[in-house]
Amino acid sequence: MPSSLIIGAGMAGLAAARKLSTQGWDVVVLDKGRGVGGRLATRRIEQAKADHGAQYFSATTPELQELVQELLADKVITEWKPTQPSPADTVFKKPHYVGVEGMNAVAKALSKDLTVRTAETVISFRVEENQWLVETESGGQYRADALLITIPAPQALALIEKSGFPIVSADKSVLSAIRYQPCIAVMVALNKPSLLPAPGAVRYETSDIAWVADNAQKGISPGQPSVTIHASADFSRTHFDGDLNAIGQQLVDQLPDLIPADNISTVQVHRWRYSLTDQRHPAPFLKAEAPLSLLFGGDGFGKGNVEGAFTSGLAMAGCTANL
Repeated sequence: MPSSLIIGAGMAGLAAARKLSTQGWDVVVLDKGRGVGGRLATRRIEQAKADHGAQYFSATTPELQELVQELLADKVITEWKPTQPSPADTVFKKPHYVGVEGMNAVAKALSKDLTVRTAETVISFRVEENQWLVETESGGQYRADALLITIPAPQALALIEKSGFPIVSADKSVLSAIRYQPCIAVMVALNKPSLLPAPGAVRYETSDIAWVADNAQKGISPGQPSVTIHASADFSRTHFDGDLNAIGQQLVDQLPDLIPADNISTVQVHRWRYSLTDQRHPAPFLKAEAPLSLLFGGDGFGKGNVEGAFTSGLAMAGCTANL
């Protein structure tokens, strides 16, 4: 049975793993996080839930539309759409899908029946005895015929350098050209509903704030209302290493009409160093020059975002399976 190792249990890594598994491959996915999903992230605060990474996804490709139907049937996702005319309707130009229990539920559903090793930070990879040998911080060693790397390109480059892998200049140039915006995410648990207009989303074009979403209106936090705030890329870049409590309060204070101070119970802040890509590689993945199959992919390739990551993962799996 052919084997593959996948570094990164986000959308791209899980999509690739699912596809290869159905084609008879022995697949192991490694991720440094405590759970799967990457930026498909949901956090519990008091009795509330908040999506603090990807807020939703759309499906325009037949492959993702097929998965959407499967996830809808299993009640993993639902469509998030306006229930009445409002200024927020301009945000919803096409169907938006969200996890019924939060966006992380999508990743959990995709990882079902896969072999995923979380809390495994990969520190090096190399070819040994005609297989890839991947070593982790915990002392783990994993071997496989093919290696798929789906972590953000800057992290992939750091891993390449740490491994001493002789990547060719053309491949290094591709990875180096991929650039990400940072994002500071603020999660606010409330003791009263927010004042966001239905369906619970406001996008800002010029502001310290890029996005505000009401997780109760999305349906993922019925027990206690909560709001997610995404700072703009410029604000996030400027304040990324600042005091999280002060940053969170600074952003919340800009939204008194939507989040009255008296409604706030708890505020938490998360830094995403690699959020949306603002410069991507046009192809869905990179097939690197190496003695064995080595592919790089993720949302830094192709169309980006959640759907782009899914498409990248499928393309990586297709290339690997045909070797």
